[in-house]
Amino acid sequence: MAPGVGAVLRVLAATLSARSVVEIGTGAGVSGLYLLRGMPEEGVLTTIDVEVENQRAAREAFAEEGVRPNRTRLISGRALDVLPRLTDGAYDLVLVDAEKTEYEEYLEQALRLLRPGGVLAVDNALWHGKVADPAQRDATTTAVRELGKRVRATRRLVPAMLPCGDGLLVAVAS
Repeated sequence: MAPGVGAVLRVLAATLSARSVVEIGTGAGVSGLYLLRGMPEEGVLTTIDVEVENQRAAREAFAEEGVRPNRTRLISGRALDVLPRLTDGAYDLVLVDAEKTEYEEYLEQALRLLRPGGVLAVDNALWHGKVADPAQRDATTTAVRELGKRVRATRRLVPAMLPCGDGLLVAVAS
């Protein structure tokens, strides 16, 4: 994760006083650390990843940073199997940074999970500059491009594309 994107995530979490965050795509825990740094001490990060190795690396990163274990909920599994089990309208922020071809389904779940005033954040929203090039039609680029269109067309969302990292699409839910 680009440091600029991480800084924005930290600011968003702090601005929202985010007590409950869902991260789709744990990776090595870098984005989770940025989020946790912006959340209040009682805030809990729920992070989902299909790769057990990613979860292990994130757990180590959280421990090295001194994050109390009760502040994180690491769930191994396919996000589209896990997300439906999470509580409707209970989350302040949902970060999407996982399988790009599943972004449309992630959006549906995020809309269900976010409370009014909550924020959706989607990393890699410019996908290496390919999203703006109509000649790029591979499945991943198309999925990211379509997500941007859907977010803009969703009346419940107020979106903005932030030009940091590989593009961070943010949207406030109403």
